[in-house]
Amino acid sequence: MYPSLSLYINGRFLSAEGREVQTIRDPATQEALGELPWATREDLDVALQAADHAFQTWRCSSPMERSAVLRRVGELARERANDIARAITQDNGKPLAEAVAEVLNSAEHAEWAAEECRRIYGRVVPPRNPLVRQWVVREPVGVCAAFSPWNFPMGQAMKKVVAAIGAGCTVVLKGPEESPSAVDALARLFHDAGLPPGVLNVVWGVPSTISKHLIESPIVRKVSFTGSVPVGKHLAAMAGAHMKRVSMELGGHSPVLVFDDADVEQAATLLARFKVRNAGQVCVSPSRFYVQSRVYDRFVSAFTEVINSVTVGHGLQPESQMGPLVHARRLEAVQSLVDDARRQGGEVLSGGGRLPGAGHFFAPTVITGLPDTARVMNEEPFGPLAPITRFTDLEEVLRRANSVPFGLASYVFTHSIQTSTRVANGLEAGMVNINHFGMAHPELPFGGIKDSGIGSEGGTELFDGYLATKMITQI
Repeated sequence: MYPSLSLYINGRFLSAEGREVQTIRDPATQEALGELPWATREDLDVALQAADHAFQTWRCSSPMERSAVLRRVGELARERANDIARAITQDNGKPLAEAVAEVLNSAEHAEWAAEECRRIYGRVVPPRNPLVRQWVVREPVGVCAAFSPWNFPMGQAMKKVVAAIGAGCTVVLKGPEESPSAVDALARLFHDAGLPPGVLNVVWGVPSTISKHLIESPIVRKVSFTGSVPVGKHLAAMAGAHMKRVSMELGGHSPVLVFDDADVEQAATLLARFKVRNAGQVCVSPSRFYVQSRVYDRFVSAFTEVINSVTVGHGLQPESQMGPLVHARRLEAVQSLVDDARRQGGEVLSGGGRLPGAGHFFAPTVITGLPDTARVMNEEPFGPLAPITRFTDLEEVLRRANSVPFGLASYVFTHSIQTSTRVANGLEAGMVNINHFGMAHPELPFGGIKDSGIGSEGGTELFDGYLATKMITQI
């Protein structure tokens, strides 16, 4: 059964009574799953006041107390993984195995934060005057407004919340209205783990209305957002007008560089499987494929063979390897990229259109023969599209890979140490993966450069965006 959804404000779960609601639907069937209550303006103000009040105590809490809460959240997430994952599959569409993996990865992030929050250290600075003492401390910035996306509804929200709470901040979190069950479950994890009222608050509603209200509030001192580049730039501008800190994990358009000394068939298989993960609705999905001419035909053949073998269906069906897109708007956006590719001379080797049925299913698609001017080579597809083009030498492919304004993830396949070093140094991306996919572990920073964002989530950098530096000097 799909869970009953609530607001979570000041330690209380609030129902839809007296509030506007949104019908949540299964993207694979269009079946109505439940109703999501939207926060009123009064609800938002109560959430802000609760977070502000809770911050006065939580900022002074022991790191051991914060650690214990986060550790318990990780334990509860593991215990409830199957139920949480099933609901994610229902309202998001991804296959159940992917949803389970997302919940377990979220548990790891809670556990990592539980350890790291006990190691938020300052430093002593040697003085010029022997009678002076100088030291630097790191303090929580205050109330945080967090906005998390629908493509990884548990994972992305968890990263923000554990970082803020572990640093001693309090949070008002707006989860994704398209796929809300995971954030509702996240609130229940923290509630049952013993988090004090007001430290975490969860609201829903019209995104533009909520973001404006929260960001403009003098109570909020930090804004964290994961989502598209245009929305991220808009929110960052709003935050900047009020001198508020921001963390922005925005869109990408990840280049894949396959050199002629790579294990071509292995690379093609790995990349094809990764391409259809969450139906390509992944900010770090491989989305521009550059293959060296000598192995181009082999790669295309092997990649297309794997793509053609992918079973598309409802995520709760055990045989499904790829689910639907999350809503009709994504179908239209992906189809428009394919249509443009055809107009620009691209050859569709596989897929190319919507699959029959009531759900938002789009066939995994391989396109070759495209010029770099095609939209799909310049715009993040956020769908199961794989444009594959040739390149000749390293300098050419670096220039083409770096030609877009995005800089999130990138992938390189080569057995040459010299090539991998030159490419790793030359790629304009926050994350470079060589011969495998090594991102999203809690011990590693996750973030981009250029239009792909500001700041990182994960790793020892986890708390950086939620801590302010204070210098103290005393004689």
